[in-house]
Amino acid sequence: MSDQVVKLAGSLIQHGSFNDRVYLMKLVTDDFEHLPSVIEEIAQENNYSKIFSKIPVSAKEYFLSRGHVEEAHIPGFFNGDEDASFMAKYLSQARMEELNTQENTSVLKAAISKFNVSKDVKLSDDEQFIVCSETDTTEMADLYRQVFPSYPFPISDATYLLKTMSEDFVYFGIRKHGKLVAVSSCEMDIENRNVEMTDFATVPECRGKGYSLYLLGEMETNMRDTGIKTAYTIARARSYGMNAVFSRHSYIYAGTLVNNTNISGGIESMNIWYKKL
Repeated sequence: MSDQVVKLAGSLIQHGSFNDRVYLMKLVTDDFEHLPSVIEEIAQENNYSKIFSKIPVSAKEYFLSRGHVEEAHIPGFFNGDEDASFMAKYLSQARMEELNTQENTSVLKAAISKFNVSKDVKLSDDEQFIVCSETDTTEMADLYRQVFPSYPFPISDATYLLKTMSEDFVYFGIRKHGKLVAVSSCEMDIENRNVEMTDFATVPECRGKGYSLYLLGEMETNMRDTGIKTAYTIARARSYGMNAVFSRHSYIYAGTLVNNTNISGGIESMNIWYKKL
């Protein structure tokens, strides 16, 4: 089960009951003033409880005037020049009330304390770093299915993974004794020279080995070589491990998206981190 991705006058949105939201993924800024009302109509027609938008800061004031609030901010997100605002509009009181505030605050504080605290991770002779190819998609999908009870995009579907590989996604992995045990991806916005570092997963029996730290380092090298300027992630606010991984790699905390994403079995808040490459 997953939400649908559609284009509206050139802008890209995802919406559906799975995440119970409309997500404005990419805004075409030439003529955007009609878009918030169209998105609100979609949300109201389907009884969604949140609208989440990733927009250039030049559109922020208009979205604020429509009742949206800024939950996170990344400087120089678009081509290193224009900032990005991550906006939210709540259509129910329950959706805007964070239930795990104390836990999430504790995780964030602990992760920030690890800022730029390096941790050297080396692969052993029986471990191999790979850039994934289409021949790996079935094994990747099986790994994602094993790790995530739910996910905002259908990454447990090999057909979806294959499709994204033909677009602007690059997947990375680690094999141990030939078996795929960890995976991650870079979702690139080539036009705006930014990338989301995402889809990290490690099989339960191999956690604690620093595979995500290792993958993130390799991903950054790959993205620098591609000409990407800004890297960011949207990490589960309850996950100390993933928040610490990004903080250790000198990513800066940018804000929290409250009750934003259906991941690991339910709707959770997500932290945004960014880094200039």
